Amino acid sequence: MSDPEESHLVQERRQKVDRLRDRGVEPYPWSFPDRVPSTTVVDRCRSLTPGATASGPDARVAGRIRTIRQHGRSAFLDLEDQAGGLQLFLRVDELEEPAYSEWLADLDPGDIVGAEGSPMVTRRGEPSLLVRQLTMLAKAIAPPPEKFHGLRDAELRIRRRYLDLLSSPETRARFRARSLLVREIRHFFDEHDFLEVETPILGAVASGAAAEPFGTRSTYLDEDLQLRISLELPLKRLLVGGMERVYELGRIFRNEDLDVTHSPEFSMLEAYWAYTDYTDMRRLMEAMYLRLARRIADLLPEVPAAVEAPTLFQSPFAVVDFVEALEERSGIPGLLDKGRDELRALARTAGATVPDASPPGKFLDKLFEHYVEPSLTRPTFVVDHPLSTTPLAKHHRSKPGRVERFELYCRGVELANAYSELNDPDEQARRFEEQLAAKGTDHYAIDRDFIEALQYGMPPASGVGFGIDRAFMALTGAASIKEVILFPPVRSRP
Repeated sequence: MSDPEESHLVQERRQKVDRLRDRGVEPYPWSFPDRVPSTTVVDRCRSLTPGATASGPDARVAGRIRTIRQHGRSAFLDLEDQAGGLQLFLRVDELEEPAYSEWLADLDPGDIVGAEGSPMVTRRGEPSLLVRQLTMLAKAIAPPPEKFHGLRDAELRIRRRYLDLLSSPETRARFRARSLLVREIRHFFDEHDFLEVETPILGAVASGAAAEPFGTRSTYLDEDLQLRISLELPLKRLLVGGMERVYELGRIFRNEDLDVTHSPEFSMLEAYWAYTDYTDMRRLMEAMYLRLARRIADLLPEVPAAVEAPTLFQSPFAVVDFVEALEERSGIPGLLDKGRDELRALARTAGATVPDASPPGKFLDKLFEHYVEPSLTRPTFVVDHPLSTTPLAKHHRSKPGRVERFELYCRGVELANAYSELNDPDEQARRFEEQLAAKGTDHYAIDRDFIEALQYGMPPASGVGFGIDRAFMALTGAASIKEVILFPPVRSRP
């Protein structure tokens, strides 16, 4: 049921739209050219004394009205744009009657307006624009949430992110920082001679990870297709084709749960680097996070976790062995010698709810998640995982039963996953078959075209994948992935 008071306010605002049109004012015009950021006007005011008006050309600004304050024959409008805020000063002797009174009668907080006039400083020392012409750019029919004090309903902030952004400068700053951090990540890989590429989102087989895909159907091809769950295998095909350093930053889709660190739809970067191994990739990831930490501190100086990031992400990062850390924390010896039934029982004791038919590596992962991950508060490379956890990595050259793999953790969250990449086509085919048999379902789909590609020869290489959302969480201290995704998936209302 709608709020009667809000319905009354909406009705009043619709009447104002009609009044504007009756006066020949279009409440939704096509453009407002030649505007400048509000900061330009503020800068022109810096040399003025209180009560003075700047000489020179008029300035044109545009933005959303936050508040309206009327004092007799003058009024003050707080205008907000992307650059910041600016006070608009309206006077009867500048706008003239009846225009002045008509504007004040038809303006509301939330309206988007354009204003033209002279930069000035009020007697109280407030940088302002003395308005000579006002233009309605978008009449807001719905009133702003809680008079711009911000949305307090956490679910509403996610469902209607546009209202969260509209009412919260902190939210706008956070997502602006995320966009600029993504730009920084691209700059980093570009500067290290990686080429950004694009690979298909739809394919006959979603492979490269242990995850359930979303399905769809192509009418033209008359085929069932799946949305990608990983970027890995198409990028490795490019290594076969002679592209030695490639990366892609794109959307990934996994038909799984939504919790504080997982989303069915998320952003991931994967990079592949020919003629290197996972130790080279470790150095690259450490350098990248050091750079991102410094950048986020500059972008979000009001966020304590962001300011602390350069101190937290100091080199060198800690390094722990997967098996040694798990056995030490759990008190369970000989984990690599245990069979699936015993590992399943241990995982159940630790609270894991994965299917009984899961491969041994899944139970080991769950044990590690329970016993070790919460303790990884500072940046830590977890290295040399059991073979059963990782079907796409090379055997460790000196540790039997292991693969050359690392995961980077910080604040208890996985931030990167990397391998010395398996490039033996026969070994890869055998591992895929073993994983498929162990799982008992088609969630570990075999991409046979990828096996064929490996037969033409893929150079030794390292590869890494990391979630953009989780990286931003770790650098800013966000408690949930929903807080760093502009439009996170949410359950439909009943």
